[in-house]
Amino acid sequence: MAAMLKGLPRLLPARCLSSTAGGAATGAATTPLRPRPNTLTDEIIRVDHAGELGADRIYAGQMAILGNGPMGKTIGHMWEQEKEHRRQFEQLIQQHRVRPTIMTPLWNVAGFMLGAGTALMGEKAAMACTVAVETVIVEHYNDQLRQIMDSPNPDKELLQTITKFRDEEQEHHDTGIDCGAEQAPFYQAMTEVIKFGCKTAIAISKKI
Repeated sequence: MAAMLKGLPRLLPARCLSSTAGGAATGAATTPLRPRPNTLTDEIIRVDHAGELGADRIYAGQMAILGNGPMGKTIGHMWEQEKEHRRQFEQLIQQHRVRPTIMTPLWNVAGFMLGAGTALMGEKAAMACTVAVETVIVEHYNDQLRQIMDSPNPDKELLQTITKFRDEEQEHHDTGIDCGAEQAPFYQAMTEVIKFGCKTAIAISKKI
């Protein structure tokens, strides 16, 4: 199984000083409905839609505080990728007729507050938040990739989507480290609290 994961395509990481703004178009095209998904696909799309919504709002909060400073370009690049992740999962929600989590309004507010709150503590604290969140998301996506590949009829399109997003989340993690996340005050304690919150949100969003 590890060999299968290792063989999946990876993206070249962008680093702190070389990040460039930009992203894919945000307009979602109209696409035909698909048959109702199985339980695994239903759960994956629901929880990943919630996660990418939260990530979008975290970077929105960081940009609200740090967007005009030296880190604005770097955060903006990561935010554009998260916007595209959210857009694609919103499209999958509609295509597969998956019920979004009822926690969406809470994750919307909580994500922005987390991003803005850590940004108010400084650039390094904002990057520490990024590292913590992306650590959990990369692990979460790897778990999902294993589940999909172990399923009787793997959804190849979903497999490719999650692989691509996993690699971009890893890029964000590495960017955070490069930009001094580990130098943030109370780095260890702060990241552990954020990781716990992310894991809790994932567990809740899978089911309701």
